Amino acid sequence: MCAEPKARSVQAGGFAACVFMGKLPGDFMHTDAVSERLARCYGGIVYDVMRAMGLADGVLPKDIRPIATSQVVAGRVFAIEGSPKAGALSEQETLTQWCQLLSAAPADHVLICQPHDSEVAHMGELSAETLSHKQVRGYIVDGGCRDTGFIENIGFAVWRRYDTPRDVVGKWTADRLGGTIDIGGVTIHTGDYVFADRDGILIIPRERAEALVERCEVLMNTENKVRTAILDGVDPVDAYQRYGKF
Repeated sequence: MCAEPKARSVQAGGFAACVFMGKLPGDFMHTDAVSERLARCYGGIVYDVMRAMGLADGVLPKDIRPIATSQVVAGRVFAIEGSPKAGALSEQETLTQWCQLLSAAPADHVLICQPHDSEVAHMGELSAETLSHKQVRGYIVDGGCRDTGFIENIGFAVWRRYDTPRDVVGKWTADRLGGTIDIGGVTIHTGDYVFADRDGILIIPRERAEALVERCEVLMNTENKVRTAILDGVDPVDAYQRYGKF
């Protein structure tokens, strides 16, 4: 069952989809200001604020890496969970269910997938093109990716644990969309926020996200003052004591 509050689980094309009864459907339909502000932050400052807020454990495993290290992605999470199906499905069944997953992906969100699999690619070039066209912000998977050169060229943000040419056909499908997943001991709810850059991936509970962003913005302004002081020749100890940040 889906663990999200105010949600019910339905069957859709062979997988369970969490259909939200509260605010989330409306949220799926418009750009989120918190996401835009979070995207202007950077990993170090986001983590510093998370640590101060008691959220230091919300860091995903460090071996989930971006295809393009210059990219940053931030936004609301849409969670996906799947499992291996070796020999259980035909090519048509597998690809139909994969296309249904792409159809269900909401714009202005970051998809995060727990595939429970370490063999196949859970993202490829045509899928990345589709999600980019749908204005999905990015895709993070505790699994594999292929066509990485093509994906890098189109500029779609993808974080993955490994690369492989092996596709999902007859081997893997999604089981649940829009619920709650766990990656590396971090619980991730649909509607939470994620920030990812080359330093790592951070999960922020949705009810804490706006307050976190506000604190990040204040600290970035303070860091700018520290940077200016250092470049003006102020001793680092004096700069830290003056501004309380380094």
